[in-house]
Amino acid sequence: MVVDDHRLLAEALASALKLRGHRVLAAAAPTAGAADVVISRAPEVCLFGTGTPAEPGTFDPVVKIKRERPQVAVVVLGPVPSPRGIAAAFAAGASGYVRHDERIEGVERAIIKARAGEAAIAPQLLQSAFDELLNPSAQPDDEGRRLLELLTPREVEVLVRVAEGEDTRLIAAGMGIAPSTARTHVQRVLMKLGVGSRLEAAALAARTGLLDQVARPT
Repeated sequence: MVVDDHRLLAEALASALKLRGHRVLAAAAPTAGAADVVISRAPEVCLFGTGTPAEPGTFDPVVKIKRERPQVAVVVLGPVPSPRGIAAAFAAGASGYVRHDERIEGVERAIIKARAGEAAIAPQLLQSAFDELLNPSAQPDDEGRRLLELLTPREVEVLVRVAEGEDTRLIAAGMGIAPSTARTHVQRVLMKLGVGSRLEAAALAARTGLLDQVARPT
């Protein structure tokens, strides 16, 4: 069963899996009501899509599924993962974590592993999740510092300008670069932060306190 807040993505993935010979019971959305659907249908594997793995309450449906249907293996489909997000997924009872940008072959491998009772996740990501579970971050701005370390100084400036509401033209003019270069920087920032839009990037930066740790461009 495929569950995602974006119905189009859920249905597309379900169709791709059907073409590869898998029996997909349903493509349900949104994830808020997914637990009841999964519990009623009791599939072998549930692919649970989320864009905010580090947000509190994201994996509450997974907890409910595993409580009511412990035999269902849940594999999370999410953005570029943070240790905290992966840890939250496994703490809720998930059997695996697959990045949204993974090829269909990778998703299929995860399904097979989860069905066999194995951890469907890259070893290095699993280790980082265990480290987070054993040694949880104590400071609320730890996530902001971690995200900040992912970005180059120039990308940090781009993120700040995005958060200030500047469009590509203004970013380019303020940094003295070509609009195409500014656009490339923006895309890299979105990719590294694991978000799909400038608005999401600005919201994530504000929520984690990342913007409080850098100087605003002049």
